[in-house]
Amino acid sequence: MWYLCVFYHRLLDYRKAEVESLAHLFGVLEDGSALQWKLPQHHHPDSPFHFVYLPSEDVARNIANRSILVKGIYELWGEGSSYEELEEAIRSYPDERKLPYLAAESTFKITVDSFGKVISFQEQNDRIQGLTYIPFKGRVNLKNPEHKFWLIETDDYGSNNGLPPVVQKRIFFGREVGAADRKLLPTYQLKSRTYLGPTAMDAEMAFLMANQALATAGKLVYDPFVGTGSILVAAAHFGAMTMGADIDIRVVRDGRGPDCNVWSNFKQYHLPMPISLLRADNNLPPWRPGLKEVFDAIICDPPYGVRAGGRKSGGRKLLKGVIGPYTVPDDKRTDHIPSTAAYSLAECVHDLLDVAAKMLVMGGRLVYFYPVLREDDSTETHFPEHPCFKLIATCEQILSLRYSRVLLTMVKIGPYTEEIAETARLKHLEFKENHLKWLEEGNLHAAVFSSADPQLGDAGDSKSSKDSKPKYRGKYV
Repeated sequence: MWYLCVFYHRLLDYRKAEVESLAHLFGVLEDGSALQWKLPQHHHPDSPFHFVYLPSEDVARNIANRSILVKGIYELWGEGSSYEELEEAIRSYPDERKLPYLAAESTFKITVDSFGKVISFQEQNDRIQGLTYIPFKGRVNLKNPEHKFWLIETDDYGSNNGLPPVVQKRIFFGREVGAADRKLLPTYQLKSRTYLGPTAMDAEMAFLMANQALATAGKLVYDPFVGTGSILVAAAHFGAMTMGADIDIRVVRDGRGPDCNVWSNFKQYHLPMPISLLRADNNLPPWRPGLKEVFDAIICDPPYGVRAGGRKSGGRKLLKGVIGPYTVPDDKRTDHIPSTAAYSLAECVHDLLDVAAKMLVMGGRLVYFYPVLREDDSTETHFPEHPCFKLIATCEQILSLRYSRVLLTMVKIGPYTEEIAETARLKHLEFKENHLKWLEEGNLHAAVFSSADPQLGDAGDSKSSKDSKPKYRGKYV
């Protein structure tokens, strides 16, 4: 059945990907397949309104209730470019679909909403009074109704208010099947988090990453760059067992004291504690030889040198051979902080894919961020590859005129062998040579924190002041 799916107007690239991941979680899709989507008449592809085909109302409700970016999924009773067209459409909607929700013993509520315009309280009441042709027999209950109906209106505001252009007014009326629980975000917001670090993942993004990884009860989720545990907190909220590692022992062991550390973040939200937090190096994984296929998902935000640079074990003198390997004396181990060296993104991602290929179960998901320089929109973006994985979703978040990060979702499709490892190594060398020179040269940090055009001066400012009408911002939302 076709349903009207209304998204929150933000993180545009993530919206359909999240719904399709949740459809897979609830048994609707196989990995790599896609749902059927349609746009309403005259709507821009970035519009928050989409039609999606789902097999049952239960699946639609489960997806909407678990989602972060779905404002609501509705059984559409009618739509039109005017209220006369809307009335005609609602009257022609089959009675067997409408009458069970209009019965005398039921309670209901009608909400008027809009996109791209503001409707006053009086106008909302007038629009509700105009729905008298719908034979509601139940009682109105504004606090806890059995059935929620929505009247949603868009306007023909063109393209001058920073929103996706709509060339014709459209009105929708439908019954709410399910809606996202956005109360999660103020509950888990970072500003109220007990233990924070400079790279703590935003709560909304952490929940989206957990949804992409299909985190749920009975699954084991691993974050090899755990930091203060923001991603694992989101996975634990959905019932997953969690495990993390970080190269900085001060983060995973000490924090800022016994009541301000990674563990206290889980205590704050009454979540199950991680199975373990390890001091471990992504470059030298701690797993014993032969250990394979342990984790159901690996979710992480690798260090790529914008807010924090990557580190690996060794130290400059050890890596250059100035000194040999050494053993820390027993009496100094408690307070010893191992020396580390710079860890490039190219090497970090290669190691991450290798560890994921070994340690993920078949069908397990690897979800991680990858940085992209936006020097030319026409330039094709290339992402890391591995023979064990299939890339099923890329979600871009544009952070500045020259820099964006892309959330990559990969699913494991083949077993890990020595032959596969060698093939992956050669692919990595080719990728590093052809597509990662700008990263190896250290240009990412400079690109992020420099102006897009240093020659822009007063002339550019005066031009922008003359163009007072905000234009559609696309993925900058």
